[in-house]
Amino acid sequence: MARALATTLIASAVCALLSCWLVLIGWSLMGDAVSHSVLPGVVLAYIVGAPFALGAVVFGFLAVGLIGAVRDRGRIKEDAAIGIVFTTLFAVGLVLISVTPSQTDLNHIVFGNVLGVSRSDLVQIAVLGAIVAVVLLLKRRDLVLFAFDPIHTHAIGLNPRLLGALLLGLLALTTVTALQVVGIVLVVAMLIIPGATAYLLTDRFSRMLIIAPIVSMLCGLVGLYISYYRDTSPGGMVVVVQGSLFTLVYLFSPSHGIVAGWIRRRRQPRPVGDSPVAAELSR
Repeated sequence: MARALATTLIASAVCALLSCWLVLIGWSLMGDAVSHSVLPGVVLAYIVGAPFALGAVVFGFLAVGLIGAVRDRGRIKEDAAIGIVFTTLFAVGLVLISVTPSQTDLNHIVFGNVLGVSRSDLVQIAVLGAIVAVVLLLKRRDLVLFAFDPIHTHAIGLNPRLLGALLLGLLALTTVTALQVVGIVLVVAMLIIPGATAYLLTDRFSRMLIIAPIVSMLCGLVGLYISYYRDTSPGGMVVVVQGSLFTLVYLFSPSHGIVAGWIRRRRQPRPVGDSPVAAELSR
C-alpha cells in the first residue's frame, strides 16, 4: 500500500503538469491516441527485456508519424486519422498480450495494477517522472509560447516542430509512469482532467501548473483510500474522484462555473429595451 501510494502521487503530479499543455494546445485527442498507441511498444519491450519507456517512446512517435502520413497524403481528416491509427495500434497490443507467454498477467498494462508495484517499478516510475517534470519546468517558457503562438515561436528562432516532438516524447514517457496506476485505458483521464479542472479555476498558466498537480495528487490519495476500504478498482476510483471534482468545479467555479455564470446574469440589471413591458409594447 505504501508503494501504491507513492506511485499514485508521482504519476498524478507528472500527468497533471503535462495535462496543462495538452488542454491549452487542444491536444486532448492526440493525448488519447498516443497513450493507447504505446501498448504494443510496451508489450514488445517486455518480450525482449527492454525498458518499457523505450518501447513506449518508439511507438508514440510511430503513432504520430502514421497519423501525419494518413492525414497529409489523402482525403482523410485528422480526427479520422487519429481514430484509425490509435485503435489499430491498440488492437495490435491486445493481440500481442494474448499470444505472449508470461508468468505475470499482462492485462495489468491495460487496466493497471497499482497494488502490485514492485520496488524496481517504483524506482523506474520515480526516475521517469523526475525526467518529465524537470524538462517541462526547464522548457516551460518555450512550450507556453509554442502553445499560444507557434508562428511567433518560429519568428524568434525556435523550432515549433521540435517543441511539438518534445511534448509528444514527454507524453509517451508520462504514459509509462501512469500505466501501473490506471492502465492504458484510463491514462488519458489523468492526462486531461487535472489540466481541465485547473483551467476552470484560474486564467493564469503559472497558477495552472500549481493547481493541477495539487488537485491531481489529492484525487489520487482520496481515490486510493476509497478503493482500499471499499474493495474497488484503485485506478478506476482515482479517475472517478477526478471526474467528480471536475464536475463540481464545472458547476461551481467562481469565475467560469455554470452556476456562478447564471447567478451573475441574474444579478445584472436588465436593459430597458429588454424588459417585459417594453417587449409587450413592441408587439
